[in-house]
Amino acid sequence: MKIRYLYSMLCLICVLASTTITAQKGSKDFNKIKSLLLQQQDDWNRGDIDAFMTVYWNSDDLQFGGATGITKGWTNTLNGYKTRYPDKAAMGTLTFDIKDMTKHSRKVVSLTGSWDLARASGDIGGHFLLIWRKIKGKWMIVVDHTSARP
Repeated sequence: MKIRYLYSMLCLICVLASTTITAQKGSKDFNKIKSLLLQQQDDWNRGDIDAFMTVYWNSDDLQFGGATGITKGWTNTLNGYKTRYPDKAAMGTLTFDIKDMTKHSRKVVSLTGSWDLARASGDIGGHFLLIWRKIKGKWMIVVDHTSARP
């Protein structure tokens, strides 16, 4: 009976330890992704779209969904941003608000949030869903679906 009890306790300790390790790894990944998103916000607010784009996966398979449909590819996404926001006045001041982060695997995280853009020409904002994937040790946005509030 004592052996069965000790075995049960050992199993419980192993489960709790692995859960703690997983939660800590999730927390570390979440913190890294949050810092990348805040860096993106800062890049935008400096008027630097090229720096803003560095967290997007530089691939033809990047997907960006917005009001005009689905854009495929990093270069097309960059060009779309530069067309819609040709100067600092059009870019305004961006604020992100993270609503939820979910770790789907050790290399995939989804992040939902809202965005607000304060500009002299009129404030706009909306919501977004980002799919982040860890590629070669770096967290990258592989899918971005952004919508504007009416």
